[in-house]
Amino acid sequence: FLQDYFTDENRVLKKDPQQDYHLEYAMENSTHTILAFSRELHTCDTNDKSITESTVRVIWAYHHKDMGEAGQNYHGSNRGTKSLRLLNPEKEEVLSASLLHFDLTNKDVPVPDKDTTYWCQMFKIPVQHEKHHVIKVEPLIQKGHENLVHHILLYQCSSNLNDSVLDYGHECYHPNMPDSFLTCETVIFAWAIGGEGFTYPSHVGLSIGTAADPQFVLMEVHYDNPSYTEGLIDNSGLRLIYTPVLRKYDAGVIEAGLWVSLFHNIPPGMPEFVSEGHCTLECLEEALGAERPAGIHVFAVLLHAHLAGRAIRMRHFHNGEEQKLLAYDDEFDFNFQEFQYLKEERTILPGDNLITECHYSTVDRIRMTWGGLSTRNEMCLSYLLYYPRINLTRCASIPDIMEQLQFIGVKEIYRPVRQTWPFIIKSPKQYKNLSFMDAMNKFKWSRSEGLSYNELVLKLPVNVRCSKTDNAEWSIQGMTALPPEIERPYKAEPVICSSSSCLHCSLFLTLSFVVHVTASTIGNIGPFV
Repeated sequence: FLQDYFTDENRVLKKDPQQDYHLEYAMENSTHTILAFSRELHTCDTNDKSITESTVRVIWAYHHKDMGEAGQNYHGSNRGTKSLRLLNPEKEEVLSASLLHFDLTNKDVPVPDKDTTYWCQMFKIPVQHEKHHVIKVEPLIQKGHENLVHHILLYQCSSNLNDSVLDYGHECYHPNMPDSFLTCETVIFAWAIGGEGFTYPSHVGLSIGTAADPQFVLMEVHYDNPSYTEGLIDNSGLRLIYTPVLRKYDAGVIEAGLWVSLFHNIPPGMPEFVSEGHCTLECLEEALGAERPAGIHVFAVLLHAHLAGRAIRMRHFHNGEEQKLLAYDDEFDFNFQEFQYLKEERTILPGDNLITECHYSTVDRIRMTWGGLSTRNEMCLSYLLYYPRINLTRCASIPDIMEQLQFIGVKEIYRPVRQTWPFIIKSPKQYKNLSFMDAMNKFKWSRSEGLSYNELVLKLPVNVRCSKTDNAEWSIQGMTALPPEIERPYKAEPVICSSSSCLHCSLFLTLSFVVHVTASTIGNIGPFV
């Protein structure tokens, strides 16, 4: 038996008058009960959530006895939850056991007793005497550290380094960080907490073994230790599986969105605040026009924000006309970030522009939230996996700062700015000698002020970031551009949820639970909620 129930705000289970879940088959033995069921993605039932490409929180619970006349038995500790993308399963490809692999793992890294640590370790890609393709990357997370390791980024570093940089790791973004780490700007892989391994499409691989390929890479591991636990030692990292059998195309990665800086800021107490990062027409026109006029083909996207993030959308414009969203997650979960495979590859052409649109909630915060590295700071980024690889690693923007200052009433700052960063204010009197950050925190933010500020920052001119490998820049870097005149925020097309219109989009789920029972109680294994 399988029945469709829903719960109200008091957590009371009620039978749904519209039964939308249909039992496909059921099986039970001495250790397992399996119920397989199907449901339309959009049921027109106000008691159901639509199933989309966004993150879905799956909640499960069970009791060892069947439901009686009195109703559902309380599950006790037999319950759990997991964030999933039901419409974005990992691409399973049967890989030969004879494939080669190498591991990039930290060696006994002492994790400090502070909430956020970025640890950087340089590695040398094993020497290949000919070109190979990496075809899969898997996380190697030390057992018990699944919540400690928040994300891992792999950067390509300058090819002019030597083996002396391999001697030790160091805390990233630290004043004493080795200079060699500063040469590592090109992201070639990104994994974040909750994600699984990533398999490249059959016609694409990450090239290693040639002069243009990574020789030295920097692995950045973000440790999230909000409880300030002492004595943690970590050995997590990545496994790269590779083959001498070459695929047709080399993969590349572009980081798009908002340049991580204090220029990105969100007022406190806001139920919704929208930030935008622009991969501008000017940057794509120059880079693609020079390297790939026929365009590049995006096959996967990772959307990235921190704790205040609620939704992220990657918008795509061609000749000023908005296309279908490149990627989106309207139910963003900080603890579950992975590459989304696109159902169809998307071509990005010279003259296109991309906008990473991030929605935040700061209702529980009393101070400004700043763009920054800590999980308590914020980011608004998209990582685009594409082919064929070109010399474009970052396509981002920074909003103009002076109008942000003027919004709170700042009239004059001390110059030159480089010697007074992050901006020491000269006038008016209430802000005199305060930093930009202190003044923004001193301003009395209300929701109406926050909304007005949001409208302002979305229209501000942006500083273009358009980067190549080895710290080089396209000529457009540093220039000012205006954000496009578009509808804000993105308005999704209305869902058509009549049963006849969605016959082709049934979702078939199989749930299985292991329950430990004795032979005498096999018949009493109860229903699953």
